[in-house]
Amino acid sequence: MNDQYKSGFTALIGRPNVGKSTLMNCLIGQKIAITSNKPQTTRNRIQTVYTSKEGQIVFVDTPGIHKAKNRLGDYMVNVANRSLKEVDVILWLVEPSNFIGAGERHIIEQLQKIYTPVILVINKIDKVKREELLEFIDTYRKELDFAEIVPVSALKGENTDELIKCIMAYLPYGPAFYDEDVITDQPERQIVAELIREKALYCLEEEIPHGIAVTIEQMKQRGKIIDIDATIICEKDSHKGIIIGKQGRMLKKIGTSARKDIEEMLECKTNLQLWVKVKKDWRDSEFLIKNFGYNPKECE
Repeated sequence: MNDQYKSGFTALIGRPNVGKSTLMNCLIGQKIAITSNKPQTTRNRIQTVYTSKEGQIVFVDTPGIHKAKNRLGDYMVNVANRSLKEVDVILWLVEPSNFIGAGERHIIEQLQKIYTPVILVINKIDKVKREELLEFIDTYRKELDFAEIVPVSALKGENTDELIKCIMAYLPYGPAFYDEDVITDQPERQIVAELIREKALYCLEEEIPHGIAVTIEQMKQRGKIIDIDATIICEKDSHKGIIIGKQGRMLKKIGTSARKDIEEMLECKTNLQLWVKVKKDWRDSEFLIKNFGYNPKECE
C-alpha cells in the first residue's frame, strides 16, 4: 500500500426521501440499499465500500433524520445521530430548493454541534436550471460553514466523480479497512430481506409499507438453485389481505419482482417462497424490533 493511500468513514445524512440510498448505490456501482419513493425506507446503518487506487471510502447510509413516532422511529433517529460522531466526513444530501424547512433546520442544529467536515450535496440537479442551482447554493452557504458544496444527480450519475474526489480530500491517510473486493458489510440474508421489502414498498398501498418487515426463514443451495423461504410481517389482518391480494396476485407480483433482483445479486437461479404473518404493533415492541434484525440497544 502506498504512503499516500487514504481511508475513512463517510456518513450520508438527510431528510427522508432525498436520495441517500440512490446516491450510495450509484457511487458503489451496485445495488445494496433499497430505494423507494416512500420516506423512511432505510432502517439500519448500511456500510458499503468504495475502493480505488487512491483510497477507500466506507459509506454509512443512515436512516433519515425525522421526528420519531414509535420505538422503531426512535431507533432510526438514534442510529442517524450516532453516525455523525463516528465518521471522518459527513455528506448532507438536500433537494434543490430556496426554502429551508423545519426538517433541514433540525439537521443544521445537529451539524452545528460537531466538528466533522460537512460536504453539502445538492441532489436531483437534473430537475433544475443552472441559474436556479446557483441560487440554491447561495441559500445554503449562508446557513453553515461547509467544507464543500457539490451538486449531483444520483439518478443519472452526474458529477459523482467530483464528489468522490472531494470526500478523498478530507479522509486521513491510512491502510484499507476492507479487502478491495468487499462492497458491503451486510450479510446476504439481510440484503435479500431488504430487496423483498423494497418490492413490497413499490407494490403496496400507502398506509402499509412502514408497518412491514421481512424475515428470511431459510436460504439453502440445491445444485444450481438457491431455495429461499421468506415471511412478510405486517401489523393488521386487513393488511395481510392486501399484501396477499385477490387470488394471491399481489404476493406473486412482489415475489416475481424481488426474485429478479435477488438472482442478479446472487448470480444464480432462485426459488423464492413468500408467506405473510400478522404481528400486531410490532414497531412498538422492543422484542419484535430486535427479532426482525434491528438492535435498539446498540444506539442507546
